[in-house]
Amino acid sequence: MTKNKYLFPFILVCTLFFLWAFLHNINGILIPHLKKVCQLSDTQSSLIDFAVYFGYFVIAIPAGLFSHRFGYKKGILMGLFLFAAGALLFLPAADSRNFILFLVALFVAASGATFLETVANPYAAHMGAPETSEQRLNFAQSFNGLGAVVAPYIGSTFILSGVEHSKAELDAMKANSQLAAYLQHEASSIKPPYLIMAVVLVLVAIAFIFTKLPDVREEDGGGHGTGFSPKVLRIPHVRWAVIAEFFYVGAQVGVTSFFVRFSKFTAGIPEKTAGNMLGAAMIGFMAGRFLGTFFMRYIKPARLLSIYATINIGLLLVALMAHGRVAVYAMMAIPFFLSIMFPTIFALGIKDLGEETKMASSFLVMSIIGGAFTPVMMGLISDATGSIQVAYIMPVVCMAFILYFGLRGHRIKEVPQTQKTPALA
Repeated sequence: MTKNKYLFPFILVCTLFFLWAFLHNINGILIPHLKKVCQLSDTQSSLIDFAVYFGYFVIAIPAGLFSHRFGYKKGILMGLFLFAAGALLFLPAADSRNFILFLVALFVAASGATFLETVANPYAAHMGAPETSEQRLNFAQSFNGLGAVVAPYIGSTFILSGVEHSKAELDAMKANSQLAAYLQHEASSIKPPYLIMAVVLVLVAIAFIFTKLPDVREEDGGGHGTGFSPKVLRIPHVRWAVIAEFFYVGAQVGVTSFFVRFSKFTAGIPEKTAGNMLGAAMIGFMAGRFLGTFFMRYIKPARLLSIYATINIGLLLVALMAHGRVAVYAMMAIPFFLSIMFPTIFALGIKDLGEETKMASSFLVMSIIGGAFTPVMMGLISDATGSIQVAYIMPVVCMAFILYFGLRGHRIKEVPQTQKTPALA
């Protein structure tokens, strides 16, 4: 898949995909847990996702500029150290049960992950032959799928206690001055996983420091110019890729973040059981990444993307209309068909861009802000209607945009001469 000089560096880069997957996929556990610990509404708990994806939005362009000036390796190291700092902030946040401090910790960790994604996605795509960039990026993203599996299981095992008190029981504990001690005990379970995460991130950073990475340079590929400029969005397939990525991340985050709440609402499944079921669903996500890499040998990436988007629309409609475990099982099937979407949209979006690849990569990573807005909208719908199930209309809308990108939006078109991005001196 890669030339020999790329093999070990490519393996090391693949570990980054695993690490930032933990940040994203632990949110499905953090949302119900912090909802309990900090006594939040659905809309308030959705700010957990908002903090993460707002971090992506704010930091994506600076991360792209940083890596453009200082190179891939320094961008990776900056990302790892910021990520570790954010993980360490979870310790004082848990001690104080301060929801704002939790959000700050998530924002800092997400800032580090933004550096990693901005650098690692195009780096992996370019570490080999251009004609196999989609397959290579899907393979690297398979390790993101592995992280997506591990995170819910770790969260369910070490963070969720399985203790779910009714409002009446909580009121009784408050009257007996026992509530604060109970909530503090629940909050303390967050600390060990994030401390371990910080240590792992520092160790990976050390490994990168002592590894010589190949200098991968993008060739000038489509006559769009070599300038590092926001005008890259004038290129149609880049613009549509940014839009599609916005809605993809919104759909993925919405599906997984409220899965525990959805399972409880539609089928009465306890939080710890639902957390393990989410982990099982993410096995499908991981398997989908590996199988997607194989399927793309025979099916064009854009066509496979369209097929998966259509299937997901059908599954979401079942989840919206069914009751009991049928709705939950339909939701569990969705991650398999989400699996290829992010890397496929990303690879199609940076196709034939030459030196503008890094800026396009920054905009594609910045579009992850979609993961901030969809959960908030779902939280508002849930609080307004009293039904988290109704809120899943939002991922259906998101999938419709992805279907369009797969059918038409990905096509590379020549940019009119007057709109071409001028090269910078």
